[in-house]
Amino acid sequence: MDKRASPRVLIVGAGPAGLSLAIELGHRKIPCLLIERNDRVGYAPRAKTTNVRTREHLRRWGIADRLRAASPLGAYYPSNVVFCTRLAGFELGRHENAMYCAPGRNPLYSEHAQWIPQYTVEEVLRSHAVSLPGVEIRFRTELLDLAQDANGVRARQRDLESGRDTEIAVDYLVGADGARSLVRDLIGTRMEGKHGLSRNYNIVFRAPGLAQAHRHGPAIMYWQVNGDAPSLIGPMDSGDTWFFMPTHVDPNLRAGEIDARALIARATGIDLPYEVLSSDEWTASKLLGNRYREGRVFLAGDACHLHPPFGGYGMNMGVADSVDLGWKLAAVLQGWGGPALLDSYEQERRPVHQWVLDEAEHNHSILGNHLLAEHLEDAGAAGEQARRETGARIRAAKMREFSTLGVVLGYRYDDSPIVVPDGSPEPARDFINYTPSSRPGALAPHAWLHDGSSLYDHFGQGYTLLVSPAAAGADAEAALSAARTAGVPLTLIQPAEGGVANLYPAPYTLIRPDQHVAWRGSAAPDAKLYARVAGRH
Repeated sequence: MDKRASPRVLIVGAGPAGLSLAIELGHRKIPCLLIERNDRVGYAPRAKTTNVRTREHLRRWGIADRLRAASPLGAYYPSNVVFCTRLAGFELGRHENAMYCAPGRNPLYSEHAQWIPQYTVEEVLRSHAVSLPGVEIRFRTELLDLAQDANGVRARQRDLESGRDTEIAVDYLVGADGARSLVRDLIGTRMEGKHGLSRNYNIVFRAPGLAQAHRHGPAIMYWQVNGDAPSLIGPMDSGDTWFFMPTHVDPNLRAGEIDARALIARATGIDLPYEVLSSDEWTASKLLGNRYREGRVFLAGDACHLHPPFGGYGMNMGVADSVDLGWKLAAVLQGWGGPALLDSYEQERRPVHQWVLDEAEHNHSILGNHLLAEHLEDAGAAGEQARRETGARIRAAKMREFSTLGVVLGYRYDDSPIVVPDGSPEPARDFINYTPSSRPGALAPHAWLHDGSSLYDHFGQGYTLLVSPAAAGADAEAALSAARTAGVPLTLIQPAEGGVANLYPAPYTLIRPDQHVAWRGSAAPDAKLYARVAGRH
């Protein structure tokens, strides 16, 4: 950290949410300190999908290509999801290009998704975060306690290597410290919802030759639907490293009593010298914090929302939390953001989390053990019919898990105090289909420009005013002057492409730093409107 600048924000937890917040603040020149009690190394699979929206944030930070290059399976590895009775058995169905991982230009987004282990994502985020002036990360450092008043937060922390306790004073503190969040406990937030939806196991193992020992071709996941050991299995990393997750295990067994190697062999029908690298137990729950903030202390990521992993939302939601909170904290600390900006964080994010929790719970309700049918593994006509019928059920039911652009890009901040509604009707929610809209609260529609760049590449770090070619130049200049009067950073762009004009039919569209639409209208915004969207009304 620059020794001349004391941290303004203390971030607790160096997972993807905490690292993303440090990056968002670092890019905005807000000094911050990120502490983490662990060293963040290990085999634990955690998240494996970095979705298109998260990758768009990485593009904005200039590291999307770095993550692509870090992919252990290669960016062009097919993101197929195969449903089969076992790896050695019959195929039942498949979803191709699950999660939209295929490289190539799609008009709806600027970056494809990526199948990559979370620990690799964390390393890319960490290396970028520490390169930013004003960002410091301290591993093996534990938060002990905090106190706050109207002027700031005082936090007591311990260096776990030396055992030394110190106190730090900051303007704000953010708990991105996961499912067992101490920050959450210290501010009295309660997790409400359904605990213990299922008991689950993550097993990571090495199996040279497994990819060649079955006939289903490359995929990121194989759902094994059988009565012996219904499960998920798939490649996780280079070096023949795979993950395995049984979807039904004898509830009377403890984690240490499970013979992981035997279970993998039974599930796959392939006998290889499986080398188990790690095995851990976890509980799927659907829980939401009753509040995300107490004064100057905020929660982000798993600290305030927990849900089953099916759909790949968890890590990505945490990154999106940090982007939303990060630019708002920076705006307030830079002096142009008002108190309503920080109030809007929970008001915007909590409805999104509720929608995602519902989707994840629905996906969790249709696992391999729920897709079983008689005769699935029979070789005769009865088996063929059973597999056809089950395959049709799988293709219909699991589209909601693997083709979810409507959720990933379609969430909106309709009721935010810093979004100005224009009276247009609210579109119906759709978990699959994403229809771009420049309606206030929605994600600004994406487009590729004629020079090969993304429209998003031209947005500024503050607000961006997109002006249609038909709008008057004098009004555009007035808009810049009004932003200066309001003290709000503004970039003005006027793309000439007809496709952009179709996506942005209003003469003026005001886009927030996080690429969501704040306002649109027929006349240039005035200083009063800028003050409103900056939370100063």
